[in-house]
Amino acid sequence: MNPILIYLSCLGLSMALTPVIARLAVMVGAVDKPNHRKVHAKQMPTLGGLAIFGAFYLGHLFFNYPHFQFKGIFLGGLVILAAGILDDLVGLKPKWKLLFQFVAAAIAIFYGQVHFKSFILPFIGWVDPGYAGYVIAFIWIVGMTNAINLIDGLDGLASGVSSITFLTMYILAAPLNDYFIMTYALILAGSTMGFLIYNFHPAKIFMGDTGAMFLGYIIAVMAMMGFRNATFISFVVPIIILGVPVFDTFFAMVRRKLQGKPMTQADRGHLHHVLMRLNESQTKTVLIIYGISIFFSAVAVVYNTISTTVGLSIMLVAYVVVRMCSRKLLKKGMDLKHVEQQDETDDHRGPGLDDGH
Repeated sequence: MNPILIYLSCLGLSMALTPVIARLAVMVGAVDKPNHRKVHAKQMPTLGGLAIFGAFYLGHLFFNYPHFQFKGIFLGGLVILAAGILDDLVGLKPKWKLLFQFVAAAIAIFYGQVHFKSFILPFIGWVDPGYAGYVIAFIWIVGMTNAINLIDGLDGLASGVSSITFLTMYILAAPLNDYFIMTYALILAGSTMGFLIYNFHPAKIFMGDTGAMFLGYIIAVMAMMGFRNATFISFVVPIIILGVPVFDTFFAMVRRKLQGKPMTQADRGHLHHVLMRLNESQTKTVLIIYGISIFFSAVAVVYNTISTTVGLSIMLVAYVVVRMCSRKLLKKGMDLKHVEQQDETDDHRGPGLDDGH
């Protein structure tokens, strides 16, 4: 396996496919129109996720590493892709999107046999969840599918964070010669990075739910596959790697609960919203979050290869500090009452729709 060849080939495929998909999106009316709660000022083509998926599939055909679980994973991915396409074209109600996500998760879990078996918890050791492993797998897949969607609010944010995640998976898998994870992490990293070239600010195309939900799904499934070899990845490592979307989603749930708002109601309290208000620059905000994601990925490597205690402690302290500093600076820099009034006028949107584009 030549990792550079795999990565560059898929990057090139994605770069070639993305302009084609952009033109197709305009032709079929898959466009994102600006409004009061979005940061873009002109009509933008969506469906960019099709370019990512197309490069991923072609990469699979060229470089596939045979694995008995792939068929189930791929079929679940097709279900997610179909949901994303429908949502980008005609819009889906939250309950229908969740239904698609549950079906995809069920296919991956029961047909693809991707679920939590035995794993390592910090300070506890080996844990065998039994049937609870299936429930945890459902929550993990559906949760991550929506978590990536939640951070897809600025040009290049979700695609960049996903690229960092895939590269980190490759780094963690390489010392253990986990060729399946290595191969597909590189395929997906190249596919996502090729799209990022067109998606970084100022974006020429958005990935839409087609891309965000597919990336969330495939990241969740690949992270779980590492559990078959607990020395590669333990229960906490995927959470650390995905620190930005995981913790941002968690804080969003807590924030809405404390404010008495429905969990599915959009707001402008996500990390990227906070940073945008502070520096009024998409590029600076996205680069800051890239830095945070790279930091979390480095901590995951430390956690997995050097010290569990040190890695986890650094991660928890760092994220709390980031959130506290961001909220403190925000209170100094703007009128929060005005923000709350603006939030009240936001759309009531479902899981995976809480973006800022």
